[in-house]
Amino acid sequence: MSLNHVRPWRNVYRRKSRQIMVGNVPVGGDAPISVQTMTNTLTHDVKATIAQVQAAAAAGADIVRVSVPDEESSRALKEIVAESPVPIVADIHFHYKRAIESAMAGAACLRINPGNIGDESRVKEVIRAAKDHGCSIRVGVNAGSLERHLLEKYAEPCPEAMLESAMDHIKILEDNDFHEFKISVKASDVFLAAAAYQAIADATDAPIHLGITEAGGLVSGTVKSAIGLGNLLWMGIGDTLRVSLSADPVEEVKIGYEILKSLGLRHRGVTIISCPSCARQGFDVIKTVAALEERLAHVTTSMSLSIIGCVVNGPGEALMTDIGFTGGGAGNGMVYLAGKQSHRMSNDQMIDHIVEQVEAKAAVIEAEKAAAEAVEAAE
Repeated sequence: MSLNHVRPWRNVYRRKSRQIMVGNVPVGGDAPISVQTMTNTLTHDVKATIAQVQAAAAAGADIVRVSVPDEESSRALKEIVAESPVPIVADIHFHYKRAIESAMAGAACLRINPGNIGDESRVKEVIRAAKDHGCSIRVGVNAGSLERHLLEKYAEPCPEAMLESAMDHIKILEDNDFHEFKISVKASDVFLAAAAYQAIADATDAPIHLGITEAGGLVSGTVKSAIGLGNLLWMGIGDTLRVSLSADPVEEVKIGYEILKSLGLRHRGVTIISCPSCARQGFDVIKTVAALEERLAHVTTSMSLSIIGCVVNGPGEALMTDIGFTGGGAGNGMVYLAGKQSHRMSNDQMIDHIVEQVEAKAAVIEAEKAAAEAVEAAE
């Protein structure tokens, strides 16, 4: 029985949206909320871009976006797509030919604003290329690049202006019988982004791509994204997301998963529950957690691990996790397995032992999953 069943206050009720495909990744409907990032290499530096795509995919990225600002980049895209383990989104601004070239190069999705790539005939050419090559489209509205007539009408970027921009772009696609699209209404201001996303969620059943754009550096951007995206996800809004940081794209992926994990919306890897430490700690909690995060980064199986410095909260937290360690006295602590006391362990040997326990648990979980899938396939 799931915790969500016995504790309904844990539930997040997702907005109903239609489903599209970005390559082989379903977005919207009942599909898992996908995690995206974007490369920051020069796209025509094929080797560096592929390396960044592969690193992001290894960290769990479901989709990776690549900027295509010029013809040299669109030529490079074909090789990047061929080497990528995940679908590639081509990021296009203004140059409709880059969109067509990207579709022909194998991009799974085109990130465009139909209204800023030229007249109606050019838009139709891009839509035709998307149809011919099986591309979806993301309509990407951004508070920092709203159309001039909307800024004149509303005087400044606001939720109403962003909604109108989004609906105008959507109408262009729908008038051309194109429905394989998702929508984003990003802003760097959390309040503006949240209000715009709530408005678009009510106005369309299209899948929604979440983001707080230009959120900032690793720490400040993580906090801003967690607040903005977390609140929207809690309201059930969002089918795919990107955490936009001035940092390594791999960090965007990790933080995206942490946001989803905190709300019970996606599960990947080991979730470590640990105390901030104090004078009661029986071992160095901070160093221990840092070492475990590094040594367990390769584990993708979902499970929980509690690392608590003393017996005040340790036993209670351990009851709720797959594996736990609670500090005690005399240089050793208690290991918990499946919420129950198992055995005592020396603090000096604890890190190696916990890694072994986690890897063993992961192997069991994966074997059980494979067996269940085999039975299901046989039926």
